[in-house]
Amino acid sequence: MDWNPTVMARYLLETPSVAGHGGRLGQRYHAHGDDWIEVAQPWHADLVGDEETGIIASGPIIALMDVATSLAVWHRCNAFVAHATLDLRIDYLRPARPHQTVIGRGECLRLTRSIAFTRGIAHDGDPDDPVAHVAATFMATAGSYPRVAA
Repeated sequence: MDWNPTVMARYLLETPSVAGHGGRLGQRYHAHGDDWIEVAQPWHADLVGDEETGIIASGPIIALMDVATSLAVWHRCNAFVAHATLDLRIDYLRPARPHQTVIGRGECLRLTRSIAFTRGIAHDGDPDDPVAHVAATFMATAGSYPRVAA
C-alpha cells in the first residue's frame, strides 16, 4: 500500500479498532508537508488539569507529541513500521490557552536501521509562540525502518 500521510493519520487516529491513546483523546490529523506532520488536540473539559483556569493538563499534550512525532517517522520512511517510544522529552514553555486546540507538529530528523530521531513543537495557534518543544527517539520493534535518502 502506498503511504498517504493524510489517509494513514486519519486511519490510525479515527478508526476505533486501531486508534490508540491519541484516538481516545480525540486527536485528529491536521496537516503535513514534505518533512513534517501535524496532529490537532481539540480542547475538551475532560482534558483540563486546572478547573479554575481551564488549562489543559500535560498528559494530553505529551500524548499529542508522541503521536505527532511517531507519524513524522512513518511519513519520513513512507511506511508504517511498528515501533516503541524510547525517549520523549518535553520542555513546557507556557500553558496552552484554555478552550484552544493544541497543534502538535512532528519532524523526523534522522532514520537509522532501527532508531528514529525526531523533534517537534506544540502550539495553540501561533507556531512562533509554542507551548512546548519535544525531542523523541523511537525504535523499530520488528524488523527495521526502510532506507531513505538523507
